[in-house]
Amino acid sequence: MTAPPVVLVPGMLCDAGLWAGVEPPGPVVHARITAPTIGGMAEQILSTVDGPFVLAGLSLGAIAGFEVARQAPERLAGFCALSTNAGAPTAAQLAGWAELDRLTARGGFDSAVERILPTMFAEPDSPLGLRFLDMAHRVGPGTFRAQLAAQATRRDAHAAIAGLSCPVLVVCGERDALCPPSFHHAIAAHAAEATLRVLPEAGHLLTFEEPTAVATLLRDWLRLIR
Repeated sequence: MTAPPVVLVPGMLCDAGLWAGVEPPGPVVHARITAPTIGGMAEQILSTVDGPFVLAGLSLGAIAGFEVARQAPERLAGFCALSTNAGAPTAAQLAGWAELDRLTARGGFDSAVERILPTMFAEPDSPLGLRFLDMAHRVGPGTFRAQLAAQATRRDAHAAIAGLSCPVLVVCGERDALCPPSFHHAIAAHAAEATLRVLPEAGHLLTFEEPTAVATLLRDWLRLIR
């Protein structure tokens, strides 16, 4: 029996480069999330492949994945959620995204990205920041604004997670300032079949900071579920 493909879904301001060095063996497909709503992003993911698949998403990629779980849980053979949040947006988040959108619309894309950069890593001055900046500029201001708009359409996804019958792997960084471990404990608690792993030295961009650990976790988990 052929193993279902793994669809890798990047986070905000991220592209396929997010997964460099951590791609699992077997068939892998990279999704793009450019729609201005979470529902539209879920449709983009679902149209990437036919039939069942394993979804692995980081941050906004996992949030769009939660909507896939709501719309088409039968398509998911497994779900790996990294560095994410299944809760509805807070007023502070909505205000922050709106400000970033206004700044970008005025031609301040570089300044907006610079504001986000310190939240990406356990150490704000991480040398990995240059890789993130390169990736963000490949994504560009148009997609960034669509992703900000999509963030505002999020809703609480814990019920969708609870409705999944497939295995769920939840991975986070102990030092993630954006999506702390408590968010991931909640995700794992709602899933029927969950594995939770917390990486002690990592921040938000796990695949950059701890590629060997993430690659090993993903490979070993896939070996068990495929």
